[in-house]
Amino acid sequence: MFQQFTYSEQLTFVQKIKRLDIWLILCILVLGTIGTIAMYSSDGGEFSYYTKNHIIRFMVFFLMMLVFSFVRIKFWHTLGYFFYFVVVLLLIYASLYGITASGSQRWINLYFVNFQPSELMKIAVIVCFAKYYHRMQINDANKFKNLLIPIIILIIPIFLVLIQPDLGTSILIALSGLVVIWLSGVNIKYFIYSTLTLIISAPFVIYLLEPYQKLRILTFFNPGRDPLGAGYQIIQSKIAVGSGGLSGKGFLKGTQSYLEFLPEKHTDFIFTLFTLFSEEFGFLGSLGLLVIYSLMIYRIIWIGSLSRSFFGKLYCYGFGSAIFVYVVVNMCMVLGLVPIVGSPLPIMSYGGSSMLATMIGLSIVMSSKIYHQQLIP
Repeated sequence: MFQQFTYSEQLTFVQKIKRLDIWLILCILVLGTIGTIAMYSSDGGEFSYYTKNHIIRFMVFFLMMLVFSFVRIKFWHTLGYFFYFVVVLLLIYASLYGITASGSQRWINLYFVNFQPSELMKIAVIVCFAKYYHRMQINDANKFKNLLIPIIILIIPIFLVLIQPDLGTSILIALSGLVVIWLSGVNIKYFIYSTLTLIISAPFVIYLLEPYQKLRILTFFNPGRDPLGAGYQIIQSKIAVGSGGLSGKGFLKGTQSYLEFLPEKHTDFIFTLFTLFSEEFGFLGSLGLLVIYSLMIYRIIWIGSLSRSFFGKLYCYGFGSAIFVYVVVNMCMVLGLVPIVGSPLPIMSYGGSSMLATMIGLSIVMSSKIYHQQLIP
């Protein structure tokens, strides 16, 4: 992309601390606090199992993020392909020997915690592609050979996640990878051709879906077809969002959650936790949360613009775009604008694997900020 020279930047510990992005850290802390408040509210105003676990996980992973931030950005560049390869092996292991829950075999038992490697693949794909395109000219990126390799890199984890089965996560992995490919300079016409191919093949893809996945699509078009079954979650979520009004009903006064109308409040439907948050704090509270996410994404993109290495730029732009996609998909899912998929809300969701992956992703962003003057040959 452009000529780069080796630049070794020696920083003291104090200088590294000063280079941490305070605004990004504040966004992370605020989102973690809001997630804890929402979890506390969903547990009926008690520090029960879910709330305590969420607080412990957030504190541990936040400290881990700060420690990993001091790792040189060149290390993440060197680790790119190896990181991807290790997560692929974990996906294979999960498919063969993983724990089965809710009809999907996607978790690995680490004894102290159940780990979902597909969440980590969302980050691994971005790191891998950022390394792949780091030294590549735009004209070379559009050559057939250089297009085929990233497609293969992307198809492997998508296939492994689909057979678990986990359609939602496979779609998010695909979007994460495609965003980086597009940002690297690949001609837009290839995306148009791919979209047309996907539309044409949609009937065949739907035929291969699991029965519960087909049911989710049908429920998306008509939630009222099964209001007490498949459509129950989305209907109650809409009621919770709409009943909040402008300023909400007040903390711990949300009837939809308190009266147990909202199932799965701690997982993918934490925007239902946010619908709970929306019911208690209204449109203004919801808008405030969106502003915080917007500020976080802006800071990630801004950090990317500071980086003198194309790897750092491409990673930050790709990760910021991925966070945007995760937030939009989760919110649209709960509001009935897209079919239901497993898409945790970054930082706020209860899932430990999702929070771990997000914090690792943020640590690489912070590393790009601390070592933004470092050039990678």
